[in-house]
Amino acid sequence: AESGNLFVPQSLAKTGRHEIRTTESHRSQILDHIFGDFETAYRENTLAQMILKHRPDVIVDCVNTATAISYQDVFGSTTRVRELFGSEEEGALRQEVETLLMSQGAPQLIRHLRLLYEATKEAKTRVYVKVGTTGTGGMGLNIPYTHSEDRPSSQLLNKTEIAFGHTGLLFLMGRTPDAPTVKEVKPAAMIGYKAVRYEPVRGRDGQPQMLFEPNSCNVVNDDELKLLEGAQAFETLGPMETTVVNTGENGVFTRGEFGAITAIGQMEFVTPEEIARTVALEIRGATTGRDILSALDASVIEPSYRAGMIRTVATEDLAALEAKKGDHSVALGQLGPPELSKLLFEAHLIKETFGTGRDALLFEDGDESRPRDPKEAAHDIAKLLEGHPVRTIATSVGIPILLPDGQTLLRGPRINVPEVKGLNKTVSLTNAADVDGYAKKGWVDLRPANLERWQSRFRRMIRAREAVQTSGSAAFTLETYLGQEIEIGEVVAWIFNNEMGGSRLF
Repeated sequence: AESGNLFVPQSLAKTGRHEIRTTESHRSQILDHIFGDFETAYRENTLAQMILKHRPDVIVDCVNTATAISYQDVFGSTTRVRELFGSEEEGALRQEVETLLMSQGAPQLIRHLRLLYEATKEAKTRVYVKVGTTGTGGMGLNIPYTHSEDRPSSQLLNKTEIAFGHTGLLFLMGRTPDAPTVKEVKPAAMIGYKAVRYEPVRGRDGQPQMLFEPNSCNVVNDDELKLLEGAQAFETLGPMETTVVNTGENGVFTRGEFGAITAIGQMEFVTPEEIARTVALEIRGATTGRDILSALDASVIEPSYRAGMIRTVATEDLAALEAKKGDHSVALGQLGPPELSKLLFEAHLIKETFGTGRDALLFEDGDESRPRDPKEAAHDIAKLLEGHPVRTIATSVGIPILLPDGQTLLRGPRINVPEVKGLNKTVSLTNAADVDGYAKKGWVDLRPANLERWQSRFRRMIRAREAVQTSGSAAFTLETYLGQEIEIGEVVAWIFNNEMGGSRLF
């Protein structure tokens, strides 16, 4: 058995939210965990480390993630921040601002999903089933059943927004080739029940609910009505006890509450055992018709044959106009990921320097007995670059060019990689590994080692294409580069498919 808050670092897994909210160092740690370096968060995250410890084949996730994330009072925190603007309570304002940042749903959900994906991938988990929620128990915008808020409840609508945002992210995870098989079932009713008891009642804060002798006040003559007043102002009669039905995550309901919420035409209810049976059948591969993600997969509009035919026409028209204008239509630096522009410019420079054949970078004048030296290839590209339009195009759109010496960087007014975050607009270049990382991600890299990497790519492309002649259609895979010449877009797509795990699941 394991326990604790799955969404935070392990060091805070057993720390209550109130303590986190009121402790500056804890708030800082949570903000770093949500918005900071992903690899650090991955090493520290409770859920990720739990998965890596046990390496399960199957995960059934019954945590009500939408409730956990949405009921952190982002609306109340926003109100308190606005009230504190312009006040002299600097400490209180800082605490509320940090609490507001911690309470935002989308950043937490995105980080949670990425941590889950990386952990299940590393642990080689085969199936992940999420027991999700509609947020309203199947009701619509009328949603009369909330956690005691008025209707329509912004908090509850926030829960629905998080619940279906989570579904969208799981949809993407399920379409990722190296992810586990991902499924989600969404109960659209109240889930219950566990037991019927006569027992002490607990309040919203988890503490025993006390009975108090009421005090009286005058709603006509009094200027204001205090919404919160200390318990010491009232006579305590002892703890409250009553007959309740325990509905699990939804809490305990009285007979009257249970009767209202489960009535026909209201939320009604479904039992945990029925949900569990559906989950078990989905894990076995049975077609229950209850997997939300399968329904989405069947409903989205997929790529079409017609569009594929039109793509050829558009590509030919682009090439013709590019030739007519003497243009270099390579990249604008506005379509990501950053590797896209960098690789397009590198492929274009190889093509411009050595010709369109894929083997041009491999051999001198196409002679297989004369392999091309990567150092000489880097020198030839750098020489071409001196008077080539790509020199100004790439650097102007934020793609710097690292020359073969590994020291000279040609740049324009802005640099896309590394990304500018916050107020810091500089990075250190003292660490060679960091420079290599920047060059790999977003700089045109003309160093010999990178040209050698390109030679290796073209060898793989040629071998895969030759296999088609002997194996027929079976050889047409993501490793196959279909063209005989360098088409820079196709080359980069091949790299995404085969080196970055960036292919679409089909």
